[in-house]
Amino acid sequence: MSFDDRGMTALASLPSPVEEVRDERLARHGVHLRLKRDDLISAEVPGTKWRKLRYNLQAAQAQGATRLLTFGGAYSNHLRATAAAGRRLGLGTVGVIRGEEHLPLNDSLAYAAGCGMTLSYLDRATYRRKAEPGVLAALLRRFGPCYVLPEGGSNALAVRGTAELVGEISAEFDVICCATGTGGTLAGIAAGLSGPHRAIGFAVLKGGRFLVDEVRRLQCAAYGKATTNWSLDLDFSFGGYAKRRPELDDFIDDFRDRHGITLDWVYEAKMLYGLFSRVEAGAFEPGTRIVAVLS
Repeated sequence: MSFDDRGMTALASLPSPVEEVRDERLARHGVHLRLKRDDLISAEVPGTKWRKLRYNLQAAQAQGATRLLTFGGAYSNHLRATAAAGRRLGLGTVGVIRGEEHLPLNDSLAYAAGCGMTLSYLDRATYRRKAEPGVLAALLRRFGPCYVLPEGGSNALAVRGTAELVGEISAEFDVICCATGTGGTLAGIAAGLSGPHRAIGFAVLKGGRFLVDEVRRLQCAAYGKATTNWSLDLDFSFGGYAKRRPELDDFIDDFRDRHGITLDWVYEAKMLYGLFSRVEAGAFEPGTRIVAVLS
């Protein structure tokens, strides 16, 4: 029996809907926007997190794994999603978190712990070396055999999962945008495009230029080659990962009031703030049709 049969597919409502956004700030520039509502795939394992986990969980089963070990920051949606999937599928989960423990736990980590995830912490210097064999071996000695997922769940299998998102969009579009934290979603979406379509990732962390090489690496790992139909916007991190400023909060409130959607401030809000800013600056020609992924 596969993990899908045991509940992974049951977690998802696919395809996620595509909704048109009518906003005069875009209309006056002749830009058309639709939202790919991957945030509605699952309450437990939302959006591209589900897509990234799906094939990894199948691989974990094939290897006979009973426990997942993965990495993330204190506000990681990936940790939440992995914990929820593990609970649903009867898998143990370990979340290795960047930095020191802070109590009480924030909502993301409290949810993960409530799903049965064991939380562990690495100082920032060691965390930067988390992929090194010595660091990883020490974690596996402590927690036992585990199927290891990288930070954000971004690996070749995740890229293949997120690439499937593109085929669900029946509406015509020119550009597709997503928030970018580890590069997996952007790598997959760009790989799934054909023709003149292009993808734009909005980096949600400061100093994200390294993600350019990471997206290429992930595409090569998944498909043997990198594409050139994407770009990365580095100007809307608002100071760094899981950091926010009043203008971002104001945008979230305004978007909720206009469109009835409360944006996640760690990822989605930064992407849409950046997109609206680029539209206002004239970065898109009149008539451009954009799809933005909410995850």
